[in-house]
Amino acid sequence: MSTDTVTDEAQKPPGGGSGAQQDAGDAGYSKGLKGRHVNMIAIGGAIGTGLFLGAGGRLHSAGPALAVAYAVCGLFAFFVVRALGELVLHRPSSGSFVSYAREFLGEKGAYVAGWMYVVNWSTTGIADITAIALYTHYWSLFTDIPQWVMALIALAVVLTVNLISVKIFGELEFWFAIIKVAALVIFMFIGIFLLATQHPVGGHPPGLDVLTDNGGFFPTGMLPVVIVLQGVVFAYSAVELVGVTAGETSEPEKIVPKAVNSIMWRVGVFYVGSVLLLTLLLPWNKYTDGESPFVTVLSNVGVPAAGDVMNLVVLTAAMSSLNSGLYSTGRILRSMSMAGSAPKFAGLMNRNQVPYGGIMLTSTVCVLGVALNYVVPGKAFEIVLNIAALGIISTWCTIMVCHMVFVRRARSGQVQRPRFRLPGTPVTDIVTIAFLLGVIVLMWFDDGVGRQTVLLIPVLAVALVVGWFAVRGRVQRIAEGRETAP
Repeated sequence: MSTDTVTDEAQKPPGGGSGAQQDAGDAGYSKGLKGRHVNMIAIGGAIGTGLFLGAGGRLHSAGPALAVAYAVCGLFAFFVVRALGELVLHRPSSGSFVSYAREFLGEKGAYVAGWMYVVNWSTTGIADITAIALYTHYWSLFTDIPQWVMALIALAVVLTVNLISVKIFGELEFWFAIIKVAALVIFMFIGIFLLATQHPVGGHPPGLDVLTDNGGFFPTGMLPVVIVLQGVVFAYSAVELVGVTAGETSEPEKIVPKAVNSIMWRVGVFYVGSVLLLTLLLPWNKYTDGESPFVTVLSNVGVPAAGDVMNLVVLTAAMSSLNSGLYSTGRILRSMSMAGSAPKFAGLMNRNQVPYGGIMLTSTVCVLGVALNYVVPGKAFEIVLNIAALGIISTWCTIMVCHMVFVRRARSGQVQRPRFRLPGTPVTDIVTIAFLLGVIVLMWFDDGVGRQTVLLIPVLAVALVVGWFAVRGRVQRIAEGRETAP
């Protein structure tokens, strides 16, 4: 058998075609995630610091047209998660898109997809613990505690939660998402009240006049809106978590479609709606980078402790992201370990049916982030976020390519497509991939952080090639049955 493809010819679906490849990494999990967990994980993945904190600087750059950028990126994020949802219903797997890459692209495809995802979440984890440390320093109670100590405490807490059980992870993520959604809903109610009563915000009444008197919908032109897309697309990272959770739910065929479909209207309401509301309450140039736009508005209407409340929400968003990252990489690494493309240790599970090996491996990388916070506390966040950006684009492109191959096989009768489908395929797949590659091109025209990110691509490519030559022997032996997986 080839090292590039590991198939199970024994299973045949109704209709006579060859069956779905089974993933050895799916065995042994509990089905502890309920529908409410998956639904809130879906929305929690789509709402994070990219909105709560990052929207301020983007509003200052692009103006009210930022709502268009969020809508466009949200549409492509929906295409990605809808394609993933179709693959999930074809075969639920905790290995998610890595397992599908193995089935449709071969073991090399799974290897690249998996390690790029691990790079994404490992570096995002470093960014998260850095952000948590910075957010806690907002309060005087924690000011004297070194940043690296707060980063280590945050990692220890979330790691412990992940190692206990998937049910505890789901419960914590559920309440993290509840806090984020509640904060947005309360703000939107306050904003609508201010609009309806014409209560002054920053000394001026809110409304359409705020738009028309400050340059209209595109005050800085189209170019800043296009450039800001590279930052906006990362605000939606983690929507692919729905696919990973499917392997630990008892009824994925019922839960996943509902969670996927809900993402679209939530994006419309929370991202596009809140940005439009922000631009009706205050002129776009009143928002600044580094301050939550929600804090900017609430401070301008004299809401007491607005900064404290929103800092708590942003802190929750960062904890949620770290929690999700450890969860998802643990499952992805176990799938890879069982096929031979990740260390044996990453495939181990504890008695609570948690893949602790993969979780500990990701946490080890995050510990390097603690060291980074000790050495360069002022630059830690920016350094790692560049690398994570490439991992997100790689993951989403992998999902779309897998979906195209899946649909092609379905049309030839090899597999059966579920009723829950990505509409407009293969056009939607191709356009989404083109859009994501276009984001990389846009990065190159960003003379600062963006160009440095693009220059990392050859470095990552060399590392992946070297890594493949190191693991391919074990992949071959496991595929041929000459070596057993963990």
